[in-house]
Amino acid sequence: MKLFSSTRLSTNKAMKTLTALLACMALPLIVGAQTYPSKPVKIIVPFASGGVADNYSRFLAPKLQEELGQPFLVEDRPGAGSIIGTDFAAKSAADGYTLLMMSNTQTVNESLIPSKPFVLTRDFVGIAPINYSDLVLVVHPSLPVNNLAELIKLAKSKPGVLNFASSGTGTPYHMAGELFNALAGVDMVHVPYKGSSGARTDLIGGQVNMMFDAITTMSEFVKNNKVRAIATSGHTRSSIMPNVPTLAEAGVPKFEATIWLGLMAPKGTPSDVVTKLNQTIVKIVNKPEVKDLWATQGAYPMLMSPGEFDKFLLADVNKWAAIVKSAGIKAE
Repeated sequence: MKLFSSTRLSTNKAMKTLTALLACMALPLIVGAQTYPSKPVKIIVPFASGGVADNYSRFLAPKLQEELGQPFLVEDRPGAGSIIGTDFAAKSAADGYTLLMMSNTQTVNESLIPSKPFVLTRDFVGIAPINYSDLVLVVHPSLPVNNLAELIKLAKSKPGVLNFASSGTGTPYHMAGELFNALAGVDMVHVPYKGSSGARTDLIGGQVNMMFDAITTMSEFVKNNKVRAIATSGHTRSSIMPNVPTLAEAGVPKFEATIWLGLMAPKGTPSDVVTKLNQTIVKIVNKPEVKDLWATQGAYPMLMSPGEFDKFLLADVNKWAAIVKSAGIKAE
């Protein structure tokens, strides 16, 4: 009996010691969740300034600072169709202090540029989507077309002559143009730029014929008659361009393309930090004043948990891989 009591006391002591050790191991995680962020956070934008990703990063940064008490600094690192900035983010410390503002450019690049130095679903973890918007196909006013039927007729009469600008290989603007080529049966030449601002400027200046661009940035140029809107890319008409038909209703069935934005972090970023950022972003984009403002721009919030966003990313990678393969799209 004495031996039994001694053994039980020894076991109880060991259990208490183990419990204390586990508590000590968990303490840094608890403290980390409570204190993050304790210093400025960088948001890497792998696209040129003035584009959709840059604009919404700069919209989101001060609101994150207001909610979390530390500066969120936007750093543009454009180049190589988003690969330069995305690779920089992938190689950054997985501590929550370097985030990536990404778009469906990155999900397209998974199949379009397989030799890049990172794999999106391997080297990153999804934090949260931000918003999405439809695209609008616009032409320079000098192009003698007023609707989609006239544009397709002109393009078919001049294969390989008309061109379309984009913000770079693999971007939503590029892929929308390639999808249009494939579904409309035309052959328009892709003219890639280092960012959407340069493409937009040359379109307005008449150096290129046309462009797919985000409604959020191109609508003002349409209103000011700098460009002519031909069609939008969503499955329904845009609320801010109700008189412009969708490509599907104007003569290119099954056409649908959007640009969406989201935040990711290097793989290994603590899950509590990811959750905290997700909850904060959901709170921000779900505010009535934010939704109302974005609606006037043609942008709409996307609300997902980190797990849901990861599944969405994988589905988008697979979707574009099928389109790249079936349409025979190649990177320049």
